[in-house]
Amino acid sequence: MAGARVTSRYRALFCDLRTDQVLDRLPLHGVAFDDWIGKTGAASGTIPIPNAQIAARVRAAVEPARTALWIERDRDLWWGGILWTSDVTSDGRGNLAMQVQAGTFDSYLAHRQLRVTKTAKGMDQLDIARALVEYVQDTPGGDIGVEYDQQTSGVLRDRTYLRYDLPYVRDLIDQLAKTENGFEWRVAGFLDPETGRRVKRLQFGYPIIRTGASEIVLDHPGPVLSYGWPVDGTRRANTWQSRGASTNTNQASESVPLMSAELIADADLAAGWPRLDGTSDYSTVVTQSVLDAHARADWQTGGQPRTIPEITVALAHTPMSPALLGAVVRLRIRDLWHTLDERYRVIGLSVQPPERGRPETAKLYLEAA
Repeated sequence: MAGARVTSRYRALFCDLRTDQVLDRLPLHGVAFDDWIGKTGAASGTIPIPNAQIAARVRAAVEPARTALWIERDRDLWWGGILWTSDVTSDGRGNLAMQVQAGTFDSYLAHRQLRVTKTAKGMDQLDIARALVEYVQDTPGGDIGVEYDQQTSGVLRDRTYLRYDLPYVRDLIDQLAKTENGFEWRVAGFLDPETGRRVKRLQFGYPIIRTGASEIVLDHPGPVLSYGWPVDGTRRANTWQSRGASTNTNQASESVPLMSAELIADADLAAGWPRLDGTSDYSTVVTQSVLDAHARADWQTGGQPRTIPEITVALAHTPMSPALLGAVVRLRIRDLWHTLDERYRVIGLSVQPPERGRPETAKLYLEAA
């Protein structure tokens, strides 16, 4: 019918995690998914089980911690990750459904420990991170098909990771990335435009991840349906000190941890701010210079938390894709509070597919560009 509204079609693709072989395509209702720079994204939804045939298909295709979940929007991939939990439910009428939850592919690294000692001397920090992921995939059963970005940063680091600490690889990469003069990273899932192959790519950005050649202009009122501008004072700190590993080698004496130099924002206190203390722990760091670098980085990012605006846009009226992560948008707001025309980088993307009575929307999380 002329003038009928066209809505995007979403599908859930269930694959074997290690081989990416397609196991089944199944309906997924109540879908919600997000992706981020700097933290693990998530997806959730419900698979209806109306009959025995569908029940058998779901039983064969869905196995938490072994199944990959890809979410397609029309003909493109918008999200990829690992299905971690499932819950079969029955309502009062006996209707069955399975609720599933998944995390982006980087969540795998939170389930893998470093069980050998690794030492790096004067090594580019991105090469150190890559070597940790290569260790994960070189172990028997550990290859989930993550490919590598070959970027380097020019920042050389010395690191020793001891197998006795049994550290999780995700934590090691996050700590390395968040040190002073660090980097950003994520595992991006996308469809190769030339081959049509599903790709899991370890992506780095130094000092940050940037994508896109042209900016998108977003207006409120306009395609921006709503926005939030949170300011959180609970995490603010104007003094900082970090704690490292114990330096005591004599078990007969009291154990004392390595401590960073104390950092104090004297200008804050002189301007009338109350003293607000912050701290962070690095139980495996044994080098003073490394601990001091962590403390300075944590103070810059955690001591004065960034304001992260969030805007909700109508996807039907906005050119958008998951490739927007790392891209710059121009946000223009005119209302009683704001007269704004500024550029922001997209660091998070949360999508709500259309449901009955609800339009297709995306929430963008922003930081100053």
